[in-house]
Amino acid sequence: MGLFTEADTQLALLRGLLGDALEPADLVSAMDRLDDDHCVRAITAADALARFSERLRAVGAGTLAARSPRDAGHGGLAQSRGHRNAIALVQDLTGSSQAEAARQVRVGEALREIAQADAVRLGADETGRGTDPGGAAVGDLAVGGRGADGRRADDSATDCAGAPPGRGMPWHAALGLAVLSGAITTAQHDAIRRGLGEPPAPRAAPRGAPADARGGPVDVGRGEDAADVGRGEGAGDDAACQAWATAAEQLIAAAGHDSPEQLAGAARAIRDILDPEGAEARFLARYERRALRTWTDQDGARRASISFDDEGGAFFDAIVAAAMRPRRGGPRFVDPEEKAAAAELTADPRRNDQLVYDLFLDLVRAGVLADAKAVLGARQPGLRLVQTVDVDGTAGAVVMTEDGLTVLPSGVAERRRCEAGAVTVTVDSCGNPLDVGRESRLFTSRQRIGLAIRDGGCRWSGCDRPASYCEAHHIDEWHRDLGNTDVDRGILLCRFHHMNLHHGRWRITRNGKQEFVLHHRDGEQIPLPQRPALRYLFRGIDPPPQRFRRVA
Repeated sequence: MGLFTEADTQLALLRGLLGDALEPADLVSAMDRLDDDHCVRAITAADALARFSERLRAVGAGTLAARSPRDAGHGGLAQSRGHRNAIALVQDLTGSSQAEAARQVRVGEALREIAQADAVRLGADETGRGTDPGGAAVGDLAVGGRGADGRRADDSATDCAGAPPGRGMPWHAALGLAVLSGAITTAQHDAIRRGLGEPPAPRAAPRGAPADARGGPVDVGRGEDAADVGRGEGAGDDAACQAWATAAEQLIAAAGHDSPEQLAGAARAIRDILDPEGAEARFLARYERRALRTWTDQDGARRASISFDDEGGAFFDAIVAAAMRPRRGGPRFVDPEEKAAAAELTADPRRNDQLVYDLFLDLVRAGVLADAKAVLGARQPGLRLVQTVDVDGTAGAVVMTEDGLTVLPSGVAERRRCEAGAVTVTVDSCGNPLDVGRESRLFTSRQRIGLAIRDGGCRWSGCDRPASYCEAHHIDEWHRDLGNTDVDRGILLCRFHHMNLHHGRWRITRNGKQEFVLHHRDGEQIPLPQRPALRYLFRGIDPPPQRFRRVA
């Protein structure tokens, strides 16, 4: 289907739903006349048109940027029209915010990079140079390392941006093509691209490393026993770019149900898992930027600004979550005292931000002498970290917070293990904990830990509620003789989605240890995949498994 044919199809659908002679002033009343299903169809068609125009705007922004280089001086397109740069021109033309205009320019430049790389490949093929070592042409635009026939291309198909001309496509080619096809929005593209960053440059082999026949270090990133590309053990740039390209493909698949914010968080976590040395450097850089600044504004109000380091921010979030959970849709309580405390907090007339402020001052006043229950309620907060350990005792290079899935260096886990101890949970390569069995009507605290490790939060499609806000749902109805309280047959759902499931005639099924599937009464089936960051934590990168050692 041609680009404009697609737009014409959506316009025809909207004309049929709303009327061909619709006046702008009648739009609200026309939409109100639609039933629920047709209203959803109208919004879906309007979104398809928005994505169509968004693609045109992004490509146009990239063209404006290419015609407004800084070295062009006042002769550039943007400069000749009285703007400092292409971002300012795009903002003026579209009426968008500076951040939105900057994003359009970034995406447009990425799309141009892909198009230029493809032109180089096609040109090289015409001269007989654009073939792989086996003689196959590489002129077809590869999507994330896959050729036009769907088969994975040679390593050169995903070279990094800035690689020598003719060597292949940028690693982020799949992201650009997904935007052009309408599979993802420019906001999702930007979230994934910025979250993944750039693949690490090849690191020098350590002294004494094996050398090849020419005296250079062996590229250990190519064999079946190769180290994970993120470990920096001599892995070549091709291997790193392939890893980033595959991560981009998997995040594109997640974009169908995840918001840009969720995709950005998953991309950052995957980047840190693939590149633990770089993660350590980024962690230390953010730690050095930690700061608490106070000042008095012009009205005499005392104000403050905090820049958290990763661990400190995660710990503060855990404190606030423990205190505010009943107000923010946390799990329902069974214990009478906990229920009473939750009801009291829910009825408190203070705003949430006021409650957090008062909590912060209570913590400062109480200090180390605080009674945790008096300040924080029934559950004392803590920062739970998940660290993978191989059967041979080798610990993973990074750890991940149970809530928020923030990646931290392994040294953080070692220090906190001395302070608070550790709980060992044996899992398989997909993060599924071993069965604990039918012990009680409710999941035990140890089983809840296993569910939190496997699910990372509410598994409902698109939900971002962390594990501490979730309730454990039995996918098999629990009766006296039926329905085991096993982690394999349980799933974490936030309170809203747990109640929605029971009252909305939804149900969840699972075949063995495969993915959970959400079923609706009208026959709709929605897969509930594991969060991308957790798939990387437990499985490493897959495909291609032969190129990387599993992280766990």
